[in-house]
Order: sequence, then C-alpha cells, then structure tokens
Amino acid sequence: MIKAKKNILLAAISGLLLTASFPKIGVDFMAWFALVPFFWGIRDFSPKSSFRMGFITGLVHFLSLLYWVVPVMRTYGFLPLYLSIAILFLFAAVLAIFFALFAAVLAGTGEKPGMFLPMAPIAWIALEYLRSFIFSGFPWELLGYSQFKRLQLIQISDIFGVYGLSALIVFCNASIFLMTLYFVGRRWQGKRVSKRLVEGAILAVIVGIGLTWFYGYQRIKTIDALATASPSAKISVVQGNIDQAVKWDPAFQIDSVEKYNRLSASLMHNRPDLIVWPESATPFYFLYDKKPSELVFEGIHQTDADYLIGSPSVVQTGSAIEYYNSAYLIRPQTQEISKYDKAHLVPYGEYIPLKKWLPFLGKIVAQVGDFKPGEKGNTLSWRDYRLGIQICYEVIFPSLSRAMARNDASLLINITNDAWFGKTSGPYQHFSMTVFRAVENRRALARAANTGISGFIDPVGRILTSTALLEEAVATESLPLLQRKTFYTRFGDLFAMTCFAMTLIIGTIKIGKFALKFNRNRG
Repeated sequence: MIKAKKNILLAAISGLLLTASFPKIGVDFMAWFALVPFFWGIRDFSPKSSFRMGFITGLVHFLSLLYWVVPVMRTYGFLPLYLSIAILFLFAAVLAIFFALFAAVLAGTGEKPGMFLPMAPIAWIALEYLRSFIFSGFPWELLGYSQFKRLQLIQISDIFGVYGLSALIVFCNASIFLMTLYFVGRRWQGKRVSKRLVEGAILAVIVGIGLTWFYGYQRIKTIDALATASPSAKISVVQGNIDQAVKWDPAFQIDSVEKYNRLSASLMHNRPDLIVWPESATPFYFLYDKKPSELVFEGIHQTDADYLIGSPSVVQTGSAIEYYNSAYLIRPQTQEISKYDKAHLVPYGEYIPLKKWLPFLGKIVAQVGDFKPGEKGNTLSWRDYRLGIQICYEVIFPSLSRAMARNDASLLINITNDAWFGKTSGPYQHFSMTVFRAVENRRALARAANTGISGFIDPVGRILTSTALLEEAVATESLPLLQRKTFYTRFGDLFAMTCFAMTLIIGTIKIGKFALKFNRNRG
C-alpha cells in the first residue's frame, strides 16, 4: 500500500512539473526532467499497471494545465460549479488516455533499457501526433511548446515541426532516468542498466542539444539576412478589450464599432498598410446588418489603410442559411472585399458534434447558429502578396498554417477573442503556440486579440511586441514578407508520421509475439 501511494505521488509530481513548464508559471527547464519521477514509478510495472500510472500523470497535468475550463463554463456557459468541474475532469480524463497509452506502450515495447531509450521519444511523438487530429484534434501545449522562448532550440521546427523539440526533451528525460537507475543500482523491468548505455545516452543528449543549438544559431543568421533583404509591410493590430459579457448585447454594437474606429484612427501617424481587428470585432453580421456595417465603413474611409476585420457572416442560398466565423479583407482604395471563413471550428463553441444523437448538448456561443467550416488553406490576395488568416485556436494546428504557406501566404495573421479566458493562464498558453507557426514556415505573424495577448512574431520566432491583458491597446510593426518554403512547409509532419508508424509496427509485433506465446502455453 505504501509503495502504491508512493508511485501515485511520483506520477502526480510529473504531471505538476509538466504543467509548471508552460505559461503562466513558465519554468521551461522543468520539461527536461519532468518525466523522470513518472518513469521511476513504472520501472517495475506491467503494461496494465503502467497504463494506470500514465493516466494519473496525464490527469494531474491536464487538470492543472486546463483549469481555465471551469471559469469559462461558469461565466459563459452559465453552468453550476459542480458541473463545470465535472466537465473539466471529463476533458482531462480523455486527454490523460494519451499519457496512459504512452506508459503502456513503453512498458510493453521497451522492456530492455536499450529499447526503452529510443522508444520513449518515438512513442511520445506518435501519441502527440495522434492527439493533433483524433476527435477533431486538441494539440494544446504539446511538450515542445514549453520552449517557445528558447530561440536557438526552436529553429529545428522548420524541419520537424514542434514534434522535433518534444522528442529531444523526452529523450533527455529518458537519459536522465537511466543514468539515475545506474547510479543507485536499480533496474528497468528487472534488467540492469549498463554503464555503456548510460554513457551513450548522455553523449547523445549533449550532441543532440548541441547540434540543435548550432543549427538554430546558423538559421537565425540566415533568416535574419533574408528578412532584411525582403520587402516588408507595416501592420497594425487593434485590441479593443470588449467585455465578453456585453459583447453580443445589441445595445453595445455601436459603442464597439466606435471604439475600434477610434483606436484605428489613433494609428494614422504610423501610416500602416494594414490594420487588423480581432475575431468577431464586429458583434453583428458584417455587410448583412446595414447600419452598424455603414459605421465600420465610415471609420475605414477616414484612413488610408486596408483593413482585416473579424466578424460572423451569413450566406443565404435559396431557403438555406449558413453561418461562418469569418475575416473580411477590405481595400478601400480599390473597393475590393474578400473573405476567409474559419476552417477548423471549436466543438461546442461553434458547432455541436453528434447533435443528432446528443440533442441536449448546446453551444457556449449561443448568439449565432451552428457555424459551417470554410476551406482549409484558403489565402486572401492582398496587393502583390497573399495573407494566411487563422481565427482563434486554428493557430494551434500546424497543418493549417502550413497549408496557407504552401498556398503562397507571405504573412500569417491570427485573430482571436481570448476574453473567455479572463486572467487565467489560457491567453498565455494560446499565445505561446503561435511562435512555432512563424518558425515552422518562416513567416512573420501578426496577432490581434480582443482582450490580449496581441502582438507580432518575426520569422525566427522573436516576440517583437506583446500587449498586456484586459487593456485597450494598439501596436504597429514593419514585418518582412518572405516567400521561400521550408522543408516543413513542403513536407509537413514526416517525422511525427514516421514515429507513429514505427510505434504501430513495433506494437503490433510485440502483441503478435505475446499472442503466439500465450497460445503455445495454452497448448
């Protein structure tokens, strides 16, 4: 009983260390050893017991990482506290299954220390990749995202995506764990850890981090030179800080538009080429609701800039009415208006999955009907370039940014409304992931958020500007317009897919051997 409690505590400690490596706490170096207590706890466990321990680690991690779900459900879903907490536990439990599978796979396929070492990063990346698309996907704060401020290390993302850094971190964790076992004389799955393996593992970590840092150092110099030689555009972002509680109240529509017009007019001394408003900056159907739309155009015509404005939109085809979460690109000089429709929608925020079978479930955003998804990878023509727009949490999906860069986007723009999160860690976590979209595709990124964090990121991942939360703000930066396509832009998640395939193959072989042995024993 004491040993069981000790192992549960070790699993929980790993979950908390992982969370501490992400914003708001943001002690990112903890990620490099956060899994060691968990590994220690499962060192003698079967795959079944390891599954349970992995589930505990995952549950503690996601409960502490995603605690902001409770205030969101309470404030905007109008749910009682007990039900909000229950939803958080359910959400965290589903995500914890990925950690549980990781533990089971590791115990089942890495029963020898020499096999444990490579299988740890391979299985981890396989399950991070699976989490990015299964059940519509939720790749929130994958392990590599914890290092978003480590400029030299994150440069490998233009080859491997965020998964490359995740793999390096897990390999480091596994190496530290084996070294610990060796020095205290303990075993992994009953097998001794050799001195040669430990020396090789530590050498591999040093070489891996060293090569990653050197690659990053060289790439920063190269990309900075390209950015300096490239054309640029002056982009402004506007943060209106509209309270979500009144945002959709018709009585506040005019006030909201007037605030954005006023803030945009204050930017004219900077002479921006493009002014960006956040997601749903106009709390009405732009172009469809005439009076507030005319007020928007009055503000636009008082400036010389083009505008990108977040707004819900409605399209009527015959008797059918379709709603979209959209961004309108308005060019007053040429009188051109184009529109991007959000392609990856938020379940239960913008549409209701399984609505036919679960009619009692509704959306948090109750002001509009179910949104329809737009076309993935669609870019908007702007002057001699194309813009890649991502609305809200679309930016956490690498494939969407990549599709836009492949479709010749020279600048990435993320518009969002993070008012839901309040002052929790949610806005900080959301912002941290945008850094990787810039590095993966070597595109500058501008971000306009209703209540923050708004800002700019350059093609090597530097955060050029970031605004404070829950304040009115405007910001302007001259951003390079790069067009070269990176290895990651052209080929995508080859590394992650390879890890996924290897895990499936190795797992299948192990299961086959177990089944064969079981049948022989029965015979």
